[in-house]
Amino acid sequence: MANSDAATPRERYRAQVRTEIKEHAWQQIATAGASALSLNAIAKQMGVSGPALYRYFAGRDELITELVRDAYRSLADTLRTAAAEGADLAGLAHALRGWALADPHRYFLVYGTPVPGYHAPDDTTAISAEIMATLLDACVPLTTEAPGVHVAPLAAHLEQHRGWAGDHPAPPAALHLAMSFWTRMHGVLSLELAGHFTGMRFDPARLFEAELDDLLAPRNP
Repeated sequence: MANSDAATPRERYRAQVRTEIKEHAWQQIATAGASALSLNAIAKQMGVSGPALYRYFAGRDELITELVRDAYRSLADTLRTAAAEGADLAGLAHALRGWALADPHRYFLVYGTPVPGYHAPDDTTAISAEIMATLLDACVPLTTEAPGVHVAPLAAHLEQHRGWAGDHPAPPAALHLAMSFWTRMHGVLSLELAGHFTGMRFDPARLFEAELDDLLAPRNP
């Protein structure tokens, strides 16, 4: 893709309008959820006709796809940057939590309840695979699999069903750790961001840390 300096005025204007549309879309999602997203409502807020916006996005699903891509890309870049700066698995957990807390609506668009009638295209799955690859890279050094060591049943199962790991060569124990990390960290984050801890009078950050400590604690084979 041409950079912004090489773009024509028309291309720059189109990019600006698309950005403005997405900003209004995020505001709608924050107010009523992704399932209520409406291009016509956005057009009204922008003071243009509904058909005018369809020159920038063919429909609701295309707009949602763009938002999903942006969200996945943002998280992939956040974790990759943290890893490049030396973050271990615990550091990646903190980067994930910081990203989620910074924009809960963005988090729930990709990790919350699916939008009825919407199906994400394959390229969004490719971006999520980048996220998992960064996680697996951090898990491999924390796991050892000497010959003859018993492989946990779940680890063995994941080794046989590793499509979610892409072409990453992680051994079964690392797959197990990555999946446990992903489900436990997202479990705490999802409950916290959805407000399920409200009124329980404890600090969700401490629960997150405790779950992370337990996950990373040495275990006997």
